[in-house]
Amino acid sequence: MSEEKKYGTIAIEENELIRFENRTKHRDYNIEFTCPEFTCLCPRSGFPDFATIYIDYIPDQYCVELKSLKLYVNSFRNVGVYHEDVANKILDDLVDLLDPKEMHITADFTVRGNIHTVVNASHYKEDLLEEFVEA
Repeated sequence: MSEEKKYGTIAIEENELIRFENRTKHRDYNIEFTCPEFTCLCPRSGFPDFATIYIDYIPDQYCVELKSLKLYVNSFRNVGVYHEDVANKILDDLVDLLDPKEMHITADFTVRGNIHTVVNASHYKEDLLEEFVEA
């Protein structure tokens, strides 16, 4: 008897980040997401790693669609990836999709081997950063 893939497994495998137009462009505002059930695999041991991922950004033209973000975050569960790469990969993918004014990712990993790892990665839109430096 062959086991068919469940619809959730298929949705995660086929995940695609989706954006929609920011409808409140006349002001800056923060969007914050907390993903408390993040899992991935240690690339050396294959043991699971657990983290809470915090996403905080100021949108420019686009915002991320929540279901697509959920499926994207869940797509890491069977991937061997270092803690440092988790935060930077998520940041790179979301910046590529959204081109936000500002974005910060925090990957707060559960203690493993008596070490608590927190990785912070940030992006600032270049033209806005230049305006700030010149002021």
